[in-house]
Amino acid sequence: MKWPFFKKGKWNLPQRKVFWAVIAVAMGILIYVTVVLPLSEAAKKSEEEILLKKKVLIKYQEFLQNRKTFEEELERTSKVYEAIQQRLLQGETVQLGSAHLQEIVKRLSDKNGINLRSFRILEPKEMNVYRKISMQIEFNPVPSLLNLSQFIYDIEHDQKELMISEMDLMALNPRMPNSIQGSFVISGLMRIGETKERGKKS
Repeated sequence: MKWPFFKKGKWNLPQRKVFWAVIAVAMGILIYVTVVLPLSEAAKKSEEEILLKKKVLIKYQEFLQNRKTFEEELERTSKVYEAIQQRLLQGETVQLGSAHLQEIVKRLSDKNGINLRSFRILEPKEMNVYRKISMQIEFNPVPSLLNLSQFIYDIEHDQKELMISEMDLMALNPRMPNSIQGSFVISGLMRIGETKERGKKS
């Protein structure tokens, strides 16, 4: 098939316009396919990658914030745990814990002029991860209520977690109410986790 406007010397103005219009359309399509379309796809892909990176960055920031909060909470928990451990009786056995309790009571009684007549270690009691160590003391007549009051205060405000669970006081002479004798049951706590585990293994 022959196109009449391709014949040499036979092109008129309308034919030339049609020819160049076809060329322009073809060039436009070629530029769109080879340049514009790839650039558009690349821009779209780049935008998706940026959004993905933003999401990853947000997740990472959330992780850092949660990690910081977790570490702060862990540090607070560790400090509380250490503070609790400092208030427990020392020793991994009942004998060592009892000896430590007896040492504290003896020190505080000497400090306040309380003359102890006897010590007696009572049966220990388990309380979850702790063991309650108790001892009963009997003391000779105290010449001053102030000394006895200070002794009680020192027991209950010692660095170790001590408590007076039982108290039996008696005034020997009603005319001398300051002359008091009696007995206390003083208790403290010690950790039993390690000792208990070793006992089970053996």
